[in-house]
Amino acid sequence: MHHRHKAVRKSNRQRRSFTFVNSLSPKVSVIIPVMNEIKTISRIITQAARVHPETEIIVVANGSKDGTRELAVRMGAKVISFDEPLGHDVGRGVGAQAARGDILLFIDGDIVIPAKDLIPLVRAVEQGVDVALNQYLGYTKRKIVHPVVLAKHAMSAALNRPDLKGASLTTIPHALSRRALESIGCENLAVPPLALSMAIHNGLYVSAVHRIDVGRKNPRRRKAFAVDPLQHLIMGDHLEAIHWYIRMTDPRGNRPDLNRQRTVGR
Repeated sequence: MHHRHKAVRKSNRQRRSFTFVNSLSPKVSVIIPVMNEIKTISRIITQAARVHPETEIIVVANGSKDGTRELAVRMGAKVISFDEPLGHDVGRGVGAQAARGDILLFIDGDIVIPAKDLIPLVRAVEQGVDVALNQYLGYTKRKIVHPVVLAKHAMSAALNRPDLKGASLTTIPHALSRRALESIGCENLAVPPLALSMAIHNGLYVSAVHRIDVGRKNPRRRKAFAVDPLQHLIMGDHLEAIHWYIRMTDPRGNRPDLNRQRTVGR
């Protein structure tokens, strides 16, 4: 009998997890790109639904073959489905185009983050922040720092925002205001460092507001490669972002030349 009661309680918990319904007038849109995340998607949607009383969940299922899309539909999420993978971060832009909320919260489908850690990002945007970043900076107190971590810190310095250090739109979770989305453009969310560069250049209120250690949560999926294949992609994204910023300002990125008389040496 004891085992039967345990089974009934487990069944009830499972049924309750499928009671989420998207808000008809959402204040917050939570955007979750996924590809074969059947093991985590139900827990992620459950936490995402708790960030605000008026929330919609948008799952962008690209190339999923394991039932992730169907499970998200059963849980009440709005699902945008593609048969083939969209490529890195493109799902964020696709989800943003469909979002109706004033606040857009971006998370991933493979890392379960408790609602208590997502809510500070939403509240920061409610209080006026346009781009609310995770304060996670990467591991810097080691002899050899990961190149992607270095790229994030270098870009913050290049954009005259050394206070951000390694905080980045490359890191989830993060949240945007509707004003930020309109300033940056949905399509540019596919290159997160570029989106951040545009936000800073356009004078948006960018702040790192709450630390979530996603480094420890991040699954190690690329052990078969000697070099992480995303490493070069992300570093290239940062170079693209810095190049854009220089084109929009000047060759020195709005830094002064002081009293240097360059023409004398010509």
